[in-house]
Amino acid sequence: MEKRQQKRTRIVGVRLTAAEFEKIEKKLRKTTAKGISEYLRYLLLDKPVVSTFRNQSTDDLIGELALLRTELNRIGVNFNQSVKKLHTLHETSDFKRWLLAHELEKRTLANKIEEIKNHILKIVQSWLR
Repeated sequence: MEKRQQKRTRIVGVRLTAAEFEKIEKKLRKTTAKGISEYLRYLLLDKPVVSTFRNQSTDDLIGELALLRTELNRIGVNFNQSVKKLHTLHETSDFKRWLLAHELEKRTLANKIEEIKNHILKIVQSWLR
Protein backbone atom coordinates (compact mmCIF):
# COMPACT_ATOMS: atom_id res chain seq x y z
CA MET A 1 0.00 0.00 0.00
CA GLU A 2 1.50 3.33 -0.98
CA LYS A 3 2.08 6.04 1.55
CA ARG A 4 -0.32 8.95 1.10
CA GLN A 5 0.98 12.49 1.33
CA GLN A 6 -0.76 14.37 4.05
CA LYS A 7 -2.17 17.76 3.28
CA ARG A 8 -0.12 20.54 4.80
CA THR A 9 -2.38 22.80 6.82
CA ARG A 10 0.00 24.51 9.25
CA ILE A 11 1.75 27.74 8.33
CA VAL A 12 4.93 28.97 9.98
CA GLY A 13 5.85 32.58 9.39
CA VAL A 14 9.42 33.79 9.68
CA ARG A 15 10.64 37.34 9.15
CA LEU A 16 13.98 37.75 7.44
CA THR A 17 16.09 40.67 6.33
CA ALA A 18 16.59 41.16 2.62
CA ALA A 19 20.17 39.86 2.96
CA GLU A 20 19.04 36.74 4.83
CA PHE A 21 16.34 35.99 2.27
CA GLU A 22 18.80 36.51 -0.59
CA LYS A 23 21.24 34.09 1.05
CA ILE A 24 18.51 31.44 1.32
CA GLU A 25 17.47 32.00 -2.32
CA LYS A 26 21.09 31.68 -3.44
CA LYS A 27 21.41 28.32 -1.66
CA LEU A 28 18.02 27.24 -3.01
CA ARG A 29 19.16 27.81 -6.62
CA LYS A 30 21.97 25.29 -6.07
CA THR A 31 19.52 22.52 -5.15
CA THR A 32 16.89 20.44 -6.89
CA ALA A 33 14.12 21.73 -4.58
CA LYS A 34 11.09 23.06 -6.46
CA GLY A 35 10.57 26.06 -4.23
CA ILE A 36 11.56 27.84 -1.07
CA SER A 37 8.93 26.03 1.02
CA GLU A 38 10.19 22.63 -0.04
CA TYR A 39 13.81 23.67 0.55
CA LEU A 40 13.10 25.03 4.04
CA ARG A 41 11.06 21.92 4.93
CA TYR A 42 14.04 19.75 4.00
CA LEU A 43 16.34 21.83 6.19
CA LEU A 44 13.97 22.04 9.17
CA LEU A 45 13.05 18.35 9.12
CA ASP A 46 16.64 17.14 8.67
CA LYS A 47 15.96 15.60 5.28
CA PRO A 48 18.76 15.37 2.72
CA VAL A 49 19.01 18.31 0.33
CA VAL A 50 20.17 17.34 -3.15
CA SER A 51 22.54 19.90 -4.60
CA THR A 52 22.98 20.33 -8.31
CA PHE A 53 26.43 20.06 -9.78
CA ARG A 54 27.62 21.84 -12.90
CA ASN A 55 30.38 20.09 -14.78
CA GLN A 56 32.24 22.65 -16.90
CA SER A 57 33.47 20.06 -19.40
CA THR A 58 29.89 18.88 -19.94
CA ASP A 59 28.75 22.47 -20.43
CA ASP A 60 31.54 22.98 -22.98
CA LEU A 61 30.56 19.75 -24.73
CA ILE A 62 26.93 20.81 -24.99
CA GLY A 63 27.96 24.17 -26.47
CA GLU A 64 30.21 22.53 -29.05
CA LEU A 65 27.57 19.96 -29.99
CA ALA A 66 24.96 22.70 -30.43
CA LEU A 67 27.26 24.54 -32.85
CA LEU A 68 28.03 21.36 -34.77
CA ARG A 69 24.34 20.47 -34.97
CA THR A 70 23.57 23.90 -36.42
CA GLU A 71 26.30 23.54 -39.04
CA LEU A 72 25.18 20.03 -39.97
CA ASN A 73 21.58 21.25 -40.33
CA ARG A 74 22.72 23.97 -42.73
CA ILE A 75 24.74 21.50 -44.76
CA GLY A 76 21.77 19.11 -44.83
CA VAL A 77 19.48 21.87 -46.10
CA ASN A 78 21.97 22.73 -48.85
CA PHE A 79 22.28 19.06 -49.78
CA ASN A 80 18.50 18.64 -49.98
CA GLN A 81 18.22 21.75 -52.15
CA SER A 82 20.84 20.40 -54.55
CA VAL A 83 19.06 17.04 -54.83
CA LYS A 84 15.74 18.80 -55.52
CA LYS A 85 17.51 20.83 -58.20
CA LEU A 86 18.83 17.61 -59.76
CA HIS A 87 15.28 16.36 -60.27
CA THR A 88 14.34 19.51 -62.20
CA LEU A 89 17.31 19.48 -64.62
CA HIS A 90 16.72 18.70 -68.27
CA GLU A 91 19.90 19.85 -70.03
CA THR A 92 23.39 18.39 -69.82
CA SER A 93 25.04 21.75 -69.10
CA ASP A 94 22.75 22.29 -66.11
CA PHE A 95 23.57 18.80 -64.89
CA LYS A 96 27.33 19.48 -65.08
CA ARG A 97 26.95 22.67 -63.02
CA TRP A 98 24.83 20.83 -60.48
CA LEU A 99 27.39 18.03 -60.28
CA LEU A 100 30.19 20.53 -59.50
CA ALA A 101 28.12 22.25 -56.82
CA HIS A 102 27.11 18.89 -55.39
CA GLU A 103 30.73 17.76 -55.22
CA LEU A 104 31.60 20.91 -53.26
CA GLU A 105 28.75 20.26 -50.79
CA LYS A 106 29.87 16.66 -50.45
CA ARG A 107 33.42 17.75 -49.56
CA THR A 108 32.07 20.28 -47.04
CA LEU A 109 29.98 17.56 -45.42
CA ALA A 110 32.95 15.17 -45.27
CA ASN A 111 35.08 17.90 -43.63
CA LYS A 112 32.41 18.62 -41.01
CA ILE A 113 32.05 14.93 -40.23
CA GLU A 114 35.81 14.71 -39.75
CA GLU A 115 35.68 17.78 -37.49
CA ILE A 116 32.96 16.13 -35.40
CA LYS A 117 35.05 12.97 -35.10
CA ASN A 118 38.02 15.02 -33.91
CA HIS A 119 35.91 16.86 -31.31
CA ILE A 120 34.50 13.59 -30.02
CA LEU A 121 38.01 12.11 -29.83
CA LYS A 122 39.23 15.11 -27.79
CA ILE A 123 36.28 14.81 -25.42
CA VAL A 124 36.79 11.08 -24.96
CA GLN A 125 40.50 11.55 -24.29
CA SER A 126 39.86 14.28 -21.71
CA TRP A 127 37.21 12.15 -19.95
CA LEU A 128 39.44 9.08 -19.86
CA ARG A 129 42.20 10.91 -17.97
